[in-house]
Amino acid sequence: MLEDLSQHILDIAENGVNAGADSISLKIDDGPEEVVLIVSDNGKGMDEQTCRSVVDPFFTSRTERRVGLGLPFLKQLADLCGGSFALESFPGLGTTVSASFRKDSIDMPPLGDIPSTLLALFIGNPDISWMYTHKRNGKEFSVGNRELSEALGGGNPFSDPSLALGIKDYLRENISDLYS
Repeated sequence: MLEDLSQHILDIAENGVNAGADSISLKIDDGPEEVVLIVSDNGKGMDEQTCRSVVDPFFTSRTERRVGLGLPFLKQLADLCGGSFALESFPGLGTTVSASFRKDSIDMPPLGDIPSTLLALFIGNPDISWMYTHKRNGKEFSVGNRELSEALGGGNPFSDPSLALGIKDYLRENISDLYS
């Protein structure tokens, strides 16, 4: 199983990249009783049969391996935590995966290193429009890679190591502020 929610976010976001999305939204709502994770993309989407199949660990649309464990593991984790899992997808329109996790569950994973996950997505997929929103206790932090790029003079600031580290610090500080 993946160790924390940031690894699940990375896995689901990469599914969107592989589905040809050019816009992916990542949301975390850290409420008083549960954490809700939502990843939406505008990729090629899936038909109803494929949606039912992707939660089977022995199903994958990839040719380089015979299993696809990301969504089945996420569904299993949500179930273990007394939460919920939903997958909504339409061919040609994209996919939304949402999962909730009860915070009082012994199986509730940590959030993990969200800033590193976001930076990896921004660096690895600069042509995709990424939007990240994190809510907690009535506070909200939202940021997109295009917004960051504009603020830093355009181009691809994520390919410059010193700027990338500064962006990671910015993400970490703003997410930390939600918890103070």
